[in-house]
Amino acid sequence: MHKKILYTFVFLLFCVNAYSQHNSEPTEEQHDVEQHEEKSLKDRIKENIQHHLKDSHDFVFLSDTEKGKHYGFSLPVILWDNGLKFFSSSKFHHGETLAEVNGSFYKLYHNKIYKVDAAGTINYDEHHHPTNAKPLDFSITKSVLSIIILAVLMLWLFISIARSYEKNNGVPKGIAGFLEPIILYIRDDIAIPNIGEKHYAKYMNYLLTVFFFVWFFNLIGLTPLGINVTGNIAITTALAIITFLITQFSGKKTYWKHIFWMPGVPWPMKIILAPIELLGVFIKPFALLIRLYANISAGHIVLMSLIGLMFVFHNWIGSSLTFMLAFAISLIEILVALLQAYIFTMLSALYFGFAVEEHDDH
Repeated sequence: MHKKILYTFVFLLFCVNAYSQHNSEPTEEQHDVEQHEEKSLKDRIKENIQHHLKDSHDFVFLSDTEKGKHYGFSLPVILWDNGLKFFSSSKFHHGETLAEVNGSFYKLYHNKIYKVDAAGTINYDEHHHPTNAKPLDFSITKSVLSIIILAVLMLWLFISIARSYEKNNGVPKGIAGFLEPIILYIRDDIAIPNIGEKHYAKYMNYLLTVFFFVWFFNLIGLTPLGINVTGNIAITTALAIITFLITQFSGKKTYWKHIFWMPGVPWPMKIILAPIELLGVFIKPFALLIRLYANISAGHIVLMSLIGLMFVFHNWIGSSLTFMLAFAISLIEILVALLQAYIFTMLSALYFGFAVEEHDDH
């Protein structure tokens, strides 16, 4: 069951990532002319923060902007443009050159791939948004690669823990001893109280998967690797969609009755409240995705802004105080990483409980 959930989860992330790559447009402030203007230190700090928050088609660990060198590795680019196009992102040279594939030219412009002519011309509308055709992008980006790696590690980790329980007659040892209290807490304090003892078991695989996925990636996002998965709205949307689908397909007759024809309410009020309750069905997953995305993104922006202030002050007092504040915020972000995973899991369990609740559960 847990393997099916992970496979479905990765598939949805691919789809939402492709939709995000295809539909988002650069704004007027991102016009190509800016690349040729002299930029101040504050502008470079803002660009570094924006670059950290965005996904990318290569995995760069370190960049030397003065020498124009990047240290990392390229990722495969998979496009659908009158057929499947497959090539390495190294052809873009970090956006400096065009990629030619079977006579077609593609340009990496602000982390989006556009189809261009041999000269690499980008056309704009009156709002300075590119009007060039964008092929469907199913590339293995940095976020997608990170998700695949973590999915494999989570499968290996929890299968190893399960085998360890079998060998030791149910006694946790090693990493199992550390994770067992967390797993039991999710079962006893999140799943059972919100879903009920009768139905909680079939949702435990998903609740454990989503909790550790969000928690691990929140922690990884605080490392210098530059991986910002849970701060990507495409990823949080995929998570919310999965919770939404499980909730709706689990819904019993009483669940839908409380939405469209609430018992114990006068029928004129039922007509008024039914559209509001139906709207709430879609507001709940939207609140899930926005809460996780906004909190993680805000934390990264604040932390990187404080680090950037160290270079703005450029003196012992200002830089030292800013470093101490950034260190304190990073400790708080470790707590926020766990808190956001808990909130997402708890609300998902609460929605599942609404869907499967029966009259004899009261």
